[in-house]
Amino acid sequence: MLDTVPARPAGLAARFTRVLFSPWSRLSLLMVLLAAAAACVLLFEPQRLLQDGWPRQLTGAFAVVAFTVAYGLCTVAFVPRPLLNLAAGALFGSQLGLLGAIGGTVVGAGVAFGLGRVLGQDALRPLLRGRWLKAADGQLSRHGFRSMLAARLFPGVPFWAANYCASVSRMRWAPFLLATALGSIPNTAAYVVAGARASAPTSPAFLIAMGFIAVTGLAGALVAWFKRHKWSPPREGSH
Repeated sequence: MLDTVPARPAGLAARFTRVLFSPWSRLSLLMVLLAAAAACVLLFEPQRLLQDGWPRQLTGAFAVVAFTVAYGLCTVAFVPRPLLNLAAGALFGSQLGLLGAIGGTVVGAGVAFGLGRVLGQDALRPLLRGRWLKAADGQLSRHGFRSMLAARLFPGVPFWAANYCASVSRMRWAPFLLATALGSIPNTAAYVVAGARASAPTSPAFLIAMGFIAVTGLAGALVAWFKRHKWSPPREGSH
């Protein structure tokens, strides 16, 4: 009988594949992608849209679609949405600006949710042991649409944080995207209108938009203030 030689290369390849696609390797890839995206934002400075305007080569419906995609990618790279919403209004006016901003919001949320679900969920779910983390995970998993709608309406919840928290939970895609679209409309519309009417700061539309932004921001701060004890962890020795 011929001696059989163990397939060492195949074993090494299988081991390398397991390591490459392990949860922590995928999470590391996610961190690298987000860091690279943030570096691109610092390099290209998308806030210059408010100063330089949209490229003249892009016009009509194609310009709105291009802005929607760029908006979504910028949110994944942690660019503040209020800045992008103001730019949407300044570049396209109230109606088209709102359409592009809401579309970009959904695109960005979907990309972040997908990245977090594919690259981060398996590594992070075993770490959900703290009381806060368990409560947030349970709320998003059982009451996904209602919880995400509240997070989008609540101005104090960072957009990126809600995206990645939802991706680690067991929340489904459809409630996440629908709640994102509906819940983002009020504040997005206010910023878009403010951006569209920034050249007329005494106009009723601009004043109403800025008033809405101020009132919702104050309401969010007050809600966070009064809820701080409910979400604070118990002190040691308390029963």
